[in-house]
Amino acid sequence: MNIPVNISHNAAAQRFEAFVNGQLCRTEYRRHGDTLALVHTEVPQAVEGRGIAAQLVHAALAYARAQSFTVQPVCSYVRAYMRRHPSE
Repeated sequence: MNIPVNISHNAAAQRFEAFVNGQLCRTEYRRHGDTLALVHTEVPQAVEGRGIAAQLVHAALAYARAQSFTVQPVCSYVRAYMRRHPSE
């Protein structure tokens, strides 16, 4: 069951985040010049299975594309997402 979530870019914390039922869901990154390393994606177990991680990664990839950054998928979830969605 996918539910749309409100994702924000928390540049100070270097992450894309959403709060779902009071739980912090996030995709963290580290910027190295023109490369955005997506290092960790986490969705608490209480809100898993709702498509939240995919929406977070989609937002991070859209940001990287808009900034003309190269993406380094360090996070295993991000690597799998990019294989499933090569056009992003």
